[in-house]
Amino acid sequence: MISRREFIHTATVSGSMIGTLGLGTLGETFATSAHQNEPEWIDAHVHVWTPDTKKYPLSDAYKVSDMVPTSFTPEELFAHCKPQRVTKIVLIQMSFYGFDNQYMLDCMEKHQGVFSGVAIVDENKPGLKRTMSSLAKKGVRGFRLYTDRDKASKWKDSVGMKEMWSHAAESGQSMCLLANPDALPFVNSMCEQYPKTRVVVDHFARIGVSGSIDNAALDDLCRLSKYDNVFVKTSAFYALGQKKASYKDLGPMIQRLVSEFGAQRLMWASDCPYQVIEGHNYADSIGLIRDQLDFLSPEDKQWMLRKTADRVFF
Repeated sequence: MISRREFIHTATVSGSMIGTLGLGTLGETFATSAHQNEPEWIDAHVHVWTPDTKKYPLSDAYKVSDMVPTSFTPEELFAHCKPQRVTKIVLIQMSFYGFDNQYMLDCMEKHQGVFSGVAIVDENKPGLKRTMSSLAKKGVRGFRLYTDRDKASKWKDSVGMKEMWSHAAESGQSMCLLANPDALPFVNSMCEQYPKTRVVVDHFARIGVSGSIDNAALDDLCRLSKYDNVFVKTSAFYALGQKKASYKDLGPMIQRLVSEFGAQRLMWASDCPYQVIEGHNYADSIGLIRDQLDFLSPEDKQWMLRKTADRVFF
């Protein structure tokens, strides 16, 4: 499976290349935006973390040097998203913290009404339904699953996965998949077995990370459109295709997904902070959907930039 480190490396982003984040101040207002008369938007995929590893320790799988950038707090995020009229955000539990979701939950509590959350839980531990229900009360609307062909092929025999997918259908929470393209046929099987479970596929299932769009993989992704509860994030533009703004080379893939799923099941996301490091910025990410693709109607944009994420995560 392509790890987060490899994903970013493939996108030509490494620790040695990272300069400053170009952060403004938290006091920036929407008046600085060229789109100040537009509706407010939702970013469906952002990671946050703090350099305070004493209060929020990293999991044993990570060390402080893995935290690149060293800090990306909500306040640092707001400096990027507020000028673009993004006022709600879906926080995705950062892998640095493993199964300890506390920093994300504390951010959600501090900024009530701004954040929704996608947590990571250990499917091999007892009391899984109880854990999922407890997190739901704290605003967690989904659970992140890292998967490739090998992992996804074992889901049908996993007691924990069966419990997660079954309970999510009852609770209205989502299975949020950071999946490689080779996992998609097995995801299809799970969707067939659990048609009432909401599934969100992150970052186009990483189609295009090699630099070109694999049409066979895109076909596999589009086959999931037959399940009404499957959604796709059009996100992580910095890492896919030509990996250059304005990212319009991703337009044909987005157009295909709009045709197959409808804009009502697609949602834009930045994948910050990775979208705002060396050579990339936040405005170009949202701008691809908001400004660059002529085949998107105003209503399509409303769904992709706000209404779909609102429906699924808020």
